Amino acid sequence: MRFHILLCAALISATEARTEGLELKIPPVKTSLDVKGQAVQIVAWGAVSSGPQGSFKLALTADLRDLQENIGPLLASQLNRSDRCGERLSVDGATLVPASPAAILTAHVRFERWGCVKALGRDIVKRLVGGNAVVVVKLTPSVGPDGISMASEVQKIDADGSLGEVLQSGSFGAAVKEKIAGSIESSMREGLDLKSTLPPAVASAATLRSAQFASGAEGRLLFSLDGEVHLSAAQLQSLNFKK
Repeated sequence: MRFHILLCAALISATEARTEGLELKIPPVKTSLDVKGQAVQIVAWGAVSSGPQGSFKLALTADLRDLQENIGPLLASQLNRSDRCGERLSVDGATLVPASPAAILTAHVRFERWGCVKALGRDIVKRLVGGNAVVVVKLTPSVGPDGISMASEVQKIDADGSLGEVLQSGSFGAAVKEKIAGSIESSMREGLDLKSTLPPAVASAATLRSAQFASGAEGRLLFSLDGEVHLSAAQLQSLNFKK
């Protein structure tokens, strides 16, 4: 029995020695999103490397600079609305900056609320309230069984007078934060599709564990994903590993 225990221990040590220091470089892969006819590129790269006890770690990084530069049109395509008798919203501009592990989105919007009444046999449309506002939303990413998800928190809504009261007390903030989170989440899911970013053998065996925004040079927004790859050492060694 003691001999078998020693033999198993020796085999485990030999396997760990064969996998220690192995690394599979994942070269940059470009994907694109369509934003009002404009192609927005996301570039992702990474590595699979040996971890403790013969496991393999996955690390992916995505450059979101192009998404940063086009965040205004992206939000406008999701948020703009113009109800004849109701709310009208237009996004005039937006910024998206890193605040690791989150990101801060600041949107400059024009909001109006219109009412319709019938008088003397005709419809009268009247603006009830309107003006400009600045909405600041904190976005915090995570991963789950369905992939990347995005939690949002409205940190501030700046607007003057009666418009400020309407936006702070109504459902505006909740609706806007949900739309913003949904828009960014869908963009991240599309732009970081593991099937297109990773080699097929790695993608099918990968499990994501964590996600966060990060800061690059000159305020560039990066997105990092960490996880594990559930393949044997022999399967991984058959790929293009470098030591």
